[in-house]
Amino acid sequence: MKTKILVIHGPNLHLLGFREKNVYGTKTLSEINAEIKKRAPAKGISLRIFQSNSEGEIIDLLTKHAPWCDCIVINPAAYTHYSYAIRDALAAFDKPVVEVHLSDVSKREAFRKISVIKDIRAGLFCGEGLRSYLKAIELCLKLKK
Repeated sequence: MKTKILVIHGPNLHLLGFREKNVYGTKTLSEINAEIKKRAPAKGISLRIFQSNSEGEIIDLLTKHAPWCDCIVINPAAYTHYSYAIRDALAAFDKPVVEVHLSDVSKREAFRKISVIKDIRAGLFCGEGLRSYLKAIELCLKLKK
C-alpha cells in the first residue's frame, strides 16, 4: 500500500527562483515539486502537492486533503510564526506533521525562530533547500511503518 503524503507550500514560495536567491536558492517551486514527484513512485508514495498565499486556503486544503493522507509535509513560510489557525487545522487531523523550511530559520531574524506548530510536529528539516523536503518525505515513510 502506498504512503500518501500531502505537501503544502505556504506564502511566497511561488516566487522561488526569483526572490532572495542568496537565502532560498535558485530552484523554482516547479523544479522542487518535480524533484519530489520524480522520487515518489520508486518509494511507493502517492502525493498531493499545493501552494497557497492565503491562510484560509491552506486551512481549506488541509480540511479537504488531510483525511486522505498518511502524513503532512508543510512549509508554512511566514505563517510558521503566527498562524494558530493553521496550527489548529493541522492538529485537528491527528496525522504526523513534518515542518520544512528551505533556509535555516535558526540562523535568521529572531521572529523566524518561532514556530507555532513546534509542539505538534513530528519533525523539522530546514536549511537544506530541496533536501529539506526530501528528508521530510523520508521521515513520513518511517512514521507510516
